[in-house]
Amino acid sequence: MNLNENEYLQLFGWNESWRTLFLASGYEGLIPARIIAQFANQYRVITSHGECQAAVSGKFMFEAATRSDYPGVGDWTAVQPLPGESRVIIQAVLPRKSMMLRRAAGTIPEEQVIGANIDTLLIVSALNEDFNIRKIERYLIAAWESGAVPVVLLTKADLCAEVQDRIAAVEAAAPGVAVHAVSALQDQGREALSAYLQPGHTAALTGSSGVGKSTLLNWLAGGDLQRVQEIREDDARGRHTTTHRELFPLPCGAVMLDTPGMRELQLWEAGDGRQEAFADIEAAASACRYRDCRHEGEDGCAVKQAIADGGLDPLRLASYRKTGRELRHIARKEQQLSNRNKKSAGKRSDAYYNRNKHKRAED
Repeated sequence: MNLNENEYLQLFGWNESWRTLFLASGYEGLIPARIIAQFANQYRVITSHGECQAAVSGKFMFEAATRSDYPGVGDWTAVQPLPGESRVIIQAVLPRKSMMLRRAAGTIPEEQVIGANIDTLLIVSALNEDFNIRKIERYLIAAWESGAVPVVLLTKADLCAEVQDRIAAVEAAAPGVAVHAVSALQDQGREALSAYLQPGHTAALTGSSGVGKSTLLNWLAGGDLQRVQEIREDDARGRHTTTHRELFPLPCGAVMLDTPGMRELQLWEAGDGRQEAFADIEAAASACRYRDCRHEGEDGCAVKQAIADGGLDPLRLASYRKTGRELRHIARKEQQLSNRNKKSAGKRSDAYYNRNKHKRAED
């Protein structure tokens, strides 16, 4: 592909807004680059000269306080080209307009960036044995918290005889969210996605393993961008086809972020996202007699009354409670870790002061 310098960046979403932000940030001697793939601590970026490898600078690593301070796929960065080399050094990350987080694996509570600067988050769920409303609710919490606009895509519509019923079920659990059923195999539903794949926009695919994200990407791209593995349709179990996060330019001018499948999305801090995802419960709760109502049978509980009247699904309330407990647990663990870190930092500071005090006395 023969592209001029500006077209390389524009292919991955560069526009006048990002240019203005970059220039206003005063990155003298640096050039813009977007993270298009990540492999552990190494990155692949697109610059005005094409693709190259990248790593963060030592100064960047020293100043990064959390994992989310590090670049993620989709980030626009300021990089320093190395003379005579086909790689660059990442010196800064431009302010993000959206960022999807999840809790990283491990016992230490840390956040992990799934993707940054996403305009539309396409939550993918297959219309097979893996279809699960509760999973979709979890992704909606993360989506609303990210700042991106969530859309639910129900794939493999050709395998389901109850498509409209399942669309209605998802719409009931996702107030205000668009829901579309598609089939890449039958080339059904492509036109409904055009509104989310406008030139310069970034969309991201997220969902469990085996829901058809890579197939969906290949279908929209009109070619084999990602390898696809078969799943066992009797239990809908699939292996991870995608092993890393990566951005792909589409023929329509949009950019698509493909992500590895997750058995279960581990939530990170998402207070506002939870309120958005369960807006119907929050609205009903505003009419409860007591402000601190737990919706467990208190007098004047509007949520329990809505369930009794058939306006709310009791399973949805159970999911609301479960995610609330999970987020409160994460907050407590993070606070405990923060307190330990402050205590350790204080001890190191005291030790440093005492060493220098003795040294001054000897002098």
